[in-house]
Amino acid sequence: MATQLIHVLLVDDHTMVRQGLRSVLESYPNIKVVGQAGDGETACRMVATLQPTLVLMDINLPKMDGIAATRFIKTNYPHIAVIGFSMTVHSYSEYAMLKAGAFEVLPKDKAVHELYSSIQRAVASILPVVILKDAPLPEDAPSVSEQPTSQQADEVVEEVDHPQQKNIP
Repeated sequence: MATQLIHVLLVDDHTMVRQGLRSVLESYPNIKVVGQAGDGETACRMVATLQPTLVLMDINLPKMDGIAATRFIKTNYPHIAVIGFSMTVHSYSEYAMLKAGAFEVLPKDKAVHELYSSIQRAVASILPVVILKDAPLPEDAPSVSEQPTSQQADEVVEEVDHPQQKNIP
């Protein structure tokens, strides 16, 4: 079975950060960076056209910050995962990003080491689970005719409600 590509949109106002993240992410065979944006407004427009699997969103951005952009993306495109990141992650900005719909918020200094596993978890949270249909039942599974009758079920309930006294030596 072929591995599904994860399409990522990078959003950061620093070109060097975007280039560095792109290099790191494209070293993984199942990740493709499909676009880059330097502000929140551009990111929202790009999400509409590119439909990435995941957006890696800086919190502190010009024009529209990462919190507002994340809220817009998750409201209009709930099937797209967002991971927030920032140079300094404060509890209030982390809370606001999570409340806006980000899957997780990473500090930039840990992003390189934790980013791939974070992306995998975020994508797993939005993609549907594959369920095998018509899976064979185990041989010892009871058939329909072996299901308890309502009388047998009533007897079990009666036994649970009123257990018989047993003489234990």
